[in-house]
Amino acid sequence: MNGELVAGRPGGRAQERLRLPAGLFARPRRTVVVVVGVVTGLGLVGGGPVAAVIGAAYSGLAGRALLRRSAQRKDGVARAAALDGLSALAADLRAGLPPVARVVGPLSADRIARLTSSVWQLAERTGAPAADLVERIEADARAADRAAAKASAQAAGAQATAMLLAGLPLGGIGLGRAIGADPMAVLLHTPIGAACAIGALVLQSGGLLWAERLAR
Repeated sequence: MNGELVAGRPGGRAQERLRLPAGLFARPRRTVVVVVGVVTGLGLVGGGPVAAVIGAAYSGLAGRALLRRSAQRKDGVARAAALDGLSALAADLRAGLPPVARVVGPLSADRIARLTSSVWQLAERTGAPAADLVERIEADARAADRAAAKASAQAAGAQATAMLLAGLPLGGIGLGRAIGADPMAVLLHTPIGAACAIGALVLQSGGLLWAERLAR
């Protein structure tokens, strides 16, 4: 089995989680492109070029966030399946059963896959029990997951602040309409308003991307 990734079969719950993203997000990138195009076209027809630019920018940012969440969800599902496989493999080795060998394609570049594929070489060279090595890999991976979950929880405040700031322009527009003004007409159909709208869009997009980078 040298050079081959060996893992047990993931549990039913992990297999079920693996099917969900594939059914819901078959081609997410193409879907995002289509939605951005539709929003841009509607903005152009309904409000002119400034509205088209604003619609394209905001829908693009939203689509990017959705794609990122989808990728994170798929990575989490694949990692859970790998950990289930490690647990099953360690149990088989402890029981003296031959491990079920299979090559896991999506995890070929993952640290878990690299460590698991090296277990057999290390066991042959040093005589260390393969079950102990597999259990240590699983324990290390679960500890890393717990640390990542704590870091994500601490970064949630910064992400919530960024989302709150992203919604402030809508509040300003609503306040303007409440006092009897027409801010949309100024922003979309006057040179000064268009410059303000595009400038605010650039600053806000940069702020959102920077907050995302800080959280990551």
